[in-house]
Amino acid sequence: MVARVATVAFDGVDARRVDVEVQQASGAVVFLIVGLGDKAVGESRERVRAAFAGLGLALPSRRLIVNLAPADTPKEGSHYDLPIALAIMASMGIIPQDALESWLAFGELSLDGQIAPTAGALPAAVAASSLGLGLICPEAGGPEAAWAGDARILAPRSLIALINHFRGVQVLSAPTPGPILDGPAGADLRDVKGQEQGKRALEIAAAGGHNLMFIGPPGSGKSMLAQRLPGLLPPLTAPELLETSMVHSVAGLIAKGALTRARPFRAPHHSASMAALVGGGLRAKPGEVSLAHNGVLFLDELPEFAGQVLDSLRQPLETGEVMVARANAHVRYPARVQLVAAANPCKCGHGGAGRGHCGKAPRCQLSYFSRISGPLMDRIDLQVEMPPVTAADMALPPPAEGTVEVAARIAAARNLQLDRAQPGEETLNARLEGRALERIAAPDEAGRALLVKAAEGGALSARGWTRTLRLARTIADLEGSNALRRIHIAEALIYRRGPLVAGTETTPFARSSDVAPVTGR
Repeated sequence: MVARVATVAFDGVDARRVDVEVQQASGAVVFLIVGLGDKAVGESRERVRAAFAGLGLALPSRRLIVNLAPADTPKEGSHYDLPIALAIMASMGIIPQDALESWLAFGELSLDGQIAPTAGALPAAVAASSLGLGLICPEAGGPEAAWAGDARILAPRSLIALINHFRGVQVLSAPTPGPILDGPAGADLRDVKGQEQGKRALEIAAAGGHNLMFIGPPGSGKSMLAQRLPGLLPPLTAPELLETSMVHSVAGLIAKGALTRARPFRAPHHSASMAALVGGGLRAKPGEVSLAHNGVLFLDELPEFAGQVLDSLRQPLETGEVMVARANAHVRYPARVQLVAAANPCKCGHGGAGRGHCGKAPRCQLSYFSRISGPLMDRIDLQVEMPPVTAADMALPPPAEGTVEVAARIAAARNLQLDRAQPGEETLNARLEGRALERIAAPDEAGRALLVKAAEGGALSARGWTRTLRLARTIADLEGSNALRRIHIAEALIYRRGPLVAGTETTPFARSSDVAPVTGR
């Protein structure tokens, strides 16, 4: 007789069905686990043995074979403990086999028979629901798994509680979903004095989902502006909340089943490795770019990151996903993020002008920015120069507008994008492409002529042309304009005039005078 219990193997944020099969055979007394399991799976033998001993049970004195099918699918993690234990109990007659046929089990066992928390309860519950099965998971993961909708959930604290439930001695109640949190209160944009051009760029980036880079000396407010971006963005929609929570669940970042509609904000240190940033490692865990899915990835001191690490972001920024290639598998994680970067104008920090300026300018500045590849810079829509904040700026009263007022304009611009999007089209301007881009972001004749002049001057690649149109469309949306005019193209080109280095000459294709003055921002 072969006893079977269903469980899952994780492939990124997707969970694939795995059948745990147990057979008692004659021969030498041995406990074997086969089916391409990793070291954690192999150690399940001792955890299961100890958990049985804690319940006063002994493993059968026979040849015990556990097969994880399909055998050619890699199995990683400790969550196979519970299904292995249940399948063994079914083979011993402790739990009826037919009682387990409609359930998928998932969880790690402690040595005393308790069921320990395990990452991935939400994807496991979604997979169980799609298979028409209920989910048995640790008690700590019950509130998280309950977010999977109409899935049946059992969340026992211990193995003995689960046995008693199936034997009819006690009844386990279904867990309730955890709370939805508003997230921490963000800093107010009103705290930033001066830097009106930086605030304008931040508003445009938030309205269209564009990538943004601030370049300026220390203390010019680059990090302050970046940290206020999440407060300007609308909360996660229901589909976005599920996508983001699935990634965080696999990473083990959901505590007590609590979800938050606040958009993720991840700010890794510049010493981060490639695996830390885009994902990888022994179990191909999601990286920072995936943990920031549907949110903001802030890279401070951008030139200080390793060149290969930065270039690994080029594909995710374009496709919205990461494919972690391994010898025996390819793992996909979503990675649709808004990149915000900050950099000093050179290694010493001050550039070639003003107090404390670099004596090696402009050579030092050009060398410093050569660490960032051209293709990566081409994916940054707004490159904004941040001048030093003066004493006169600091003496000014707080600005009239703060996060609330700016967020209202951003919400109105995003609603315009949502209303005009046709089924199957992207809603945010930063993701427009193909026919949708041609329909929505077609400039007038004067605007097209200006764009052609910029392209002929060698400042725009084909990608740059497309991204300029997207950026101009967002500027027009903030103005409430249906038409895409020359003034919108002009402002977009100012932000895309190439890597800005403070204290060096830049030649934009549109003059600042072409852009309407920004008041009250």
